[in-house]
Amino acid sequence: MVPLGIIVLLSYLVGSIPTSIIVTKLARGIDIRHHGSGNAGGTNVIRVLGLRAGLLVIAIDIVKGYVATMLVTKLMYGPIPFNNQTPFEDLTVIRIIAGCAAILGHVWTAFSGFRGGKGIATAGGVLLGLATIELVVAVGVFSLVFVISRYVSLGSISGAVAFPLAMFFRHNLFHADLQGYHTLIFFSIGISLLLLYTHRANIKRLLEGTEHRLTRVRIHTQDPQ
Repeated sequence: MVPLGIIVLLSYLVGSIPTSIIVTKLARGIDIRHHGSGNAGGTNVIRVLGLRAGLLVIAIDIVKGYVATMLVTKLMYGPIPFNNQTPFEDLTVIRIIAGCAAILGHVWTAFSGFRGGKGIATAGGVLLGLATIELVVAVGVFSLVFVISRYVSLGSISGAVAFPLAMFFRHNLFHADLQGYHTLIFFSIGISLLLLYTHRANIKRLLEGTEHRLTRVRIHTQDPQ
């Protein structure tokens, strides 16, 4: 049996893999945190190096969250070392814990001075296995807001808010049978609050009218400006 502490540590380390920094160093020998917005995330890679490099980073960050949540947790066998008072089976509880560790690893990566990305893509990978329908709704809201406003940050913030709202309305308005709703809703709110916290600088710039729009996207990798 692999102890829960090891599962959390492994999930954190998987989330900590600094995808954007690795990709930009391999592609152009630069540290993405010194270019564009300074954020170590896929959106900034799109802004600096182009769409293909950015989408690669986003895809890998999604995989990080999914691997930590759905695969790393398979290393643990036997009962969890605490009294599970949630309606979820023990494995689901472990997946929630591991997913949170992966998101924290992405935001505060141990491999790059605890300065990572904002956690949207990694959170998406975590939620892909835990709440697929709500994630689809959140992605739809993100896409709609981005297409209208051209603000990636505003789309991300809107998607983060839409996720727990979608769960709340599915359960209370449409009476969907959501196992463990009264536990999962608090988890979803917590994830959303964390993502809002990582976007606090973007929120400030949006209110001040100084946030950058993503109006033009390069397809190919370019030399950074």
